Amino acid sequence: MSAIQYEKNADNIVILTLDSTGQSANTMNAEFRDSLDEATQKLKAETELSGVIFRSAKKTFFAGGDLDELIQVQPEHATDFFNMVEKLKGHLRTIETLGIPVVAALNGTALGGGWEIALSCHHRIAINDSKSKFGLPEVTLGLLPGGGGIVRMVRLLGLQNAFPFLMEGKQFGVDKAKSLGLIHDTAENDQELLDKAIAWIKANPKSQQPFDVKGYKIPGGDPKTPAVAQVLAIAPAMLRDKTKGCYPAPEAIMAAAVEGAQVDVDTALRIESRYFTQLTTGQISKNMIGTFWHGLNAIKSGASRPAGVAKWQATKVGVLGAGMMGAGIAYSTAIKGIPVVLKDVSVENAEKGKAYSQKLLDKRVSQGRMTAEKRDQVLSLITATASAQDLQGCDLIIEAVFENQELKAKVTQEAEQYLAPNGVMASNTSTLPITGLAQASKDDKAFIGLHFFSPVDKMQLVEIIKGKNTSAETLAKAYDFVQQIGKTPIVVNDSRGFFTSRVFGTFIQEGMRLLAEGVHPARIEMAALKAGMPVGPLAIQDEVSLTLTEHVASEARKALQAEGKDLPKTSVDEVVRTMIHELNRKGKAAGAGFYEYPENGKKHLWEGLNRWKKDHDISEQDMIDRILFVQALDTLRCYEEGVLESVIDANVGSIFGIGYAPWTGGAIQFLNQYGTDKAQKRAEELAAKYGERFTPPALLKTKAEQKQNIQ
Repeated sequence: MSAIQYEKNADNIVILTLDSTGQSANTMNAEFRDSLDEATQKLKAETELSGVIFRSAKKTFFAGGDLDELIQVQPEHATDFFNMVEKLKGHLRTIETLGIPVVAALNGTALGGGWEIALSCHHRIAINDSKSKFGLPEVTLGLLPGGGGIVRMVRLLGLQNAFPFLMEGKQFGVDKAKSLGLIHDTAENDQELLDKAIAWIKANPKSQQPFDVKGYKIPGGDPKTPAVAQVLAIAPAMLRDKTKGCYPAPEAIMAAAVEGAQVDVDTALRIESRYFTQLTTGQISKNMIGTFWHGLNAIKSGASRPAGVAKWQATKVGVLGAGMMGAGIAYSTAIKGIPVVLKDVSVENAEKGKAYSQKLLDKRVSQGRMTAEKRDQVLSLITATASAQDLQGCDLIIEAVFENQELKAKVTQEAEQYLAPNGVMASNTSTLPITGLAQASKDDKAFIGLHFFSPVDKMQLVEIIKGKNTSAETLAKAYDFVQQIGKTPIVVNDSRGFFTSRVFGTFIQEGMRLLAEGVHPARIEMAALKAGMPVGPLAIQDEVSLTLTEHVASEARKALQAEGKDLPKTSVDEVVRTMIHELNRKGKAAGAGFYEYPENGKKHLWEGLNRWKKDHDISEQDMIDRILFVQALDTLRCYEEGVLESVIDANVGSIFGIGYAPWTGGAIQFLNQYGTDKAQKRAEELAAKYGERFTPPALLKTKAEQKQNIQ
């Protein structure tokens, strides 16, 4: 079988149709490489050849590299891998320099390797479809565009203009590609696409890439040009400030782009292959491909959804409580075209919650991302009310009121009577056990936790929590709803704080423990950023508010005492108590916490924190490890205790729910990539030095002995 159909028409134009066997999309797998090799040899042997057209037999043009293959490449395969990449790029370069016109007929999306094939053509025509996406997203998986993407984008756009597409992986549609000059023409359908490609070849019998024309200059100038040299002088430092040294891919992209811009095309392509090999054989790309590609795809296809339950769609959703969370849930539901009833104790409050959607939609309209009609249509789907009767016929009701058991029981009972037959009652709690909340329900089998994250419109994850008696049918419905509103579900079993809130708590607490130990707060925040966390623990604690942390801790303490267990006080409790009750610094909403929030200035750490300052000799590495290990070990405990049921849910949930360092591929992948035996040893060192929270769980010990990964 071949992944490329080779056909020569009456005009001596060879049409290469890309069609990977047994796949819904074309990828750069072994079959494609062999087929390209064969097609290139054939093209070289042609005596009468007037042009080449690349087109696709799939719904899209070409998806990109074969990630299943790339994740397997180990450091010992580096030479073979480099040679394979060079051979593939050599073929594209041969076709590009035959001296005859080469056209890409893009019938749909072309990303990564697909866009690189398109860039190796002299002329690009795309079907005018708003759904088509182009670009080089490799950086988001810890890789770089290794099929000539860096070299050609830099030569066509110039260094500065190419950087955002290369280093941030920005994707763009047909219109944007046209305005950049990367797409030269559009067609309305497949036939017109082919006709235009043939017509262009006939009109341009002699053709080459613009950058192969003698005397071609890179737009904006090469690295020696004063204006470019000025930007490049500070660019690495700015990049380092962003990546904190955790992400080798953007750094490698910048290096390959700048080095490649100073040499000829073929040398530049070779430089790119070297950096590509370095990243592919490295561990970080494996961490990121494993979670951001394989993990997310497994969740998309329903890895944690009960099998054998029919697909379900919500038709009318009730949201109780129009505060920040409730308003965000209502927006995320309505924007997907689902009617929402937003209920609060007064119509004013409910209207306030609806106004949040108005604000977000207005912003979209002003950015040109939505029409005014569409905005009005979405808003008309939200009914703001104070009357429970308006909930009549909802097939899903989500309670999003304050974290108090009695209050949640009251609103559940009030709303439930209006639920449609076989409807689902859900609670958006972040800490209270679902089984306890379900006791207030008339049917605990149809009761479930749907824990959204703030701000709901931006946060991708929803943690679905099964109560003791939650049925498989209810779980499947909840899973389907989360996907219906375009979010990513993970499934956990019931416990206090479930998975995300519990582990997230360990991160914030570790920051406050370091403060209580006397470490300078700026060092704490910096260590968290260098570990790869998006924000420092003290800044996050301010966002959450210290009063809420105190409230959750006292509720947990009460509940445990009722079970005859005790929750011993720690240095963290002391820091929280002092901050609230002695210093009156309750967090960002109160205008003062660990940080100062000047009206017109930038927030900065509060000087008064020096009351905790002591001479404390702790290395930065120890702080980074404490921040990463405290969360990873607790995630593993959640898995060991059965709160988490799968490693995929653990990894995806820790990144998207807690902001765990993305370079690790997630909290359990962090331990796996560290090496379970080395991770056990390091955890024991940390436990001896800093306390029993670092004691390795039994599962880590078992896996370390077996020298196996946690699966």
